[in-house]
Amino acid sequence: MTEANQENTTPKTSALRSIKLVAWSFLGIRSRSGYQEDLARVNPMHVVAAGIVGALLLIAGLIGLVNWVVAK
Repeated sequence: MTEANQENTTPKTSALRSIKLVAWSFLGIRSRSGYQEDLARVNPMHVVAAGIVGALLLIAGLIGLVNWVVAK
């Protein structure tokens, strides 16, 4: 198998790509072609971890915002 064919069969994964995928999912705006491309290149465990961290950050941010508004 040539090096070019090997790159096509084993796509590169990256934590940054997973974080971007989750961020776009939280916003709810993403082109179908970009979504399909990201799904082909990410590791599902990275996406799950990024989703959990993103949800925790969102919840912490909302709690902080509510505490800040109520304190005033």
